[in-house]
Amino acid sequence: MLKTEIEKALAVLKTGGVILYPTDTVWGLGCDATNADAVEKINQIKGRSSDKSFIILLDNDSKLQSYVDEIPEVAYDLIEYAENPLTIIFSGAKNLAKNVISADGSIGVRIVKHDFVQQLLQRFRKPITSTSANLSGQPTPQYFDEIDPEIKDAVDYIVDWEQELRNNRKPSTIMKLSPSGQFSFIRK
Repeated sequence: MLKTEIEKALAVLKTGGVILYPTDTVWGLGCDATNADAVEKINQIKGRSSDKSFIILLDNDSKLQSYVDEIPEVAYDLIEYAENPLTIIFSGAKNLAKNVISADGSIGVRIVKHDFVQQLLQRFRKPITSTSANLSGQPTPQYFDEIDPEIKDAVDYIVDWEQELRNNRKPSTIMKLSPSGQFSFIRK
């Protein structure tokens, strides 16, 4: 079952499609973070401004160097010891679609510890976007059945995994980390 869902999601990602999928936080909209057209599809689905940046997901911190210019050593400790999902905003994003990157050149990255997403990322071998599965300006749905039907109808594939889970998941902690290692919390 898990393997089948990974195969189906993978096929959609490889063709520039958008998936609705469970993550280590809330349900997300995901696509190939290196494909600007796919990223624009998510903006259209959410009805959000194209100038908003995204979070990207990676399965392993060893892949950070492919998408971020300077990684302070403390980043690896923060990732390793974080008890809850942690998104770190790094400056100097690279090798990503321009519309994923913030206007100041930064990118939010989360190393996921979620079985489905980890396996999907390992197979895809590229980062995928993660943004909450809600229409712009609407509350973030806590559970699959709270996701607006408009979102469900607009995506290319809905992952059939963990849809019935009622865990109280919440968005990740977001921390901005400068190349010198100084940090500040954006969302706790």
